[in-house]
Amino acid sequence: MAQRPATERLRRLLIILPWLMERGEVSVDEVAERFSVGVDDLIRDLELVSMCGLPPYVDEMIDVFIDEGMIFVGIPRLFTRPLRLSEVEAFELLAAGRAAMQLPGADLDGALARGLGKIAMGLGEDDTGLLVVAPTPAIVEKLSQAIENRERVEVRYQSSKDVAPTDRLLEPFVVFSSQGNWYTHAHDVGAEGLRTFRLDRIESLTVIGQAENEAPDSMPEPGIWFADAEIERVTLRVAPRGRWIYERYPVDEVSSPDADGWVEVRLAVTSRQWLERLLLRLGDAVEVVDPSSMRVVRSEAAARVLGCYSVKG
Repeated sequence: MAQRPATERLRRLLIILPWLMERGEVSVDEVAERFSVGVDDLIRDLELVSMCGLPPYVDEMIDVFIDEGMIFVGIPRLFTRPLRLSEVEAFELLAAGRAAMQLPGADLDGALARGLGKIAMGLGEDDTGLLVVAPTPAIVEKLSQAIENRERVEVRYQSSKDVAPTDRLLEPFVVFSSQGNWYTHAHDVGAEGLRTFRLDRIESLTVIGQAENEAPDSMPEPGIWFADAEIERVTLRVAPRGRWIYERYPVDEVSSPDADGWVEVRLAVTSRQWLERLLLRLGDAVEVVDPSSMRVVRSEAAARVLGCYSVKG
């Protein structure tokens, strides 16, 4: 069986551990089913967690043990102490946590979600407390299952708008979300090498057998920014409290601050949905300068969100 990337294991543990700590005692089978992970992989990951802690380690280990099919988890003291994070550390933790929240089984009302909300508020990224969550595409679950079972799949893939879709044989290694889009790193049987595919360009997927290739020792880190010359750009005018945009995301250029501290930032937009979430989080701390067609994105997204609340009410 191929070795799972460390980043994949870490992200899954980020959502499993808070969920377990809120419950204290859960069966192995229930956890494996909820988080779409194999029992053997789950046990290996939890055994690894039980060896993590702070020096001198004697009473600072994460308390996890498995007995007769049940998982028992205690809350170690290191999790009850307030953290003093630098801004960079906080952004890194926020990014990793949000990526983990996209995995199957993540609890949108659980401890991790609440903690991420507090970090975002502390960074000034989300003054309204609004969290915009896009539904996870069904194909994510299908590919995750194929990865878990080490299966080869046949997909019909639209590589760009200018060419016809093609059939590809893939052996997926990892599925991840990056800046509003879903991707998979997979072995492309026809190309005989590692390739990255956008999931929204996969028109169909069929499992056709077992995978034959092992995951490479080194793969691009999940969460890498896939920006190139073909991706649309947008120019934003950003207030001082929104400066985390150009500290967190790769940008083409940033202007000098004006008299009020506002700057113009030009960056890649991988999807309209990603831009919607960005503009909603920033509120009145951002304005769309160019292209003019993007100036209605925030108002349209806000109207849609309010419509959802009115329906629920």
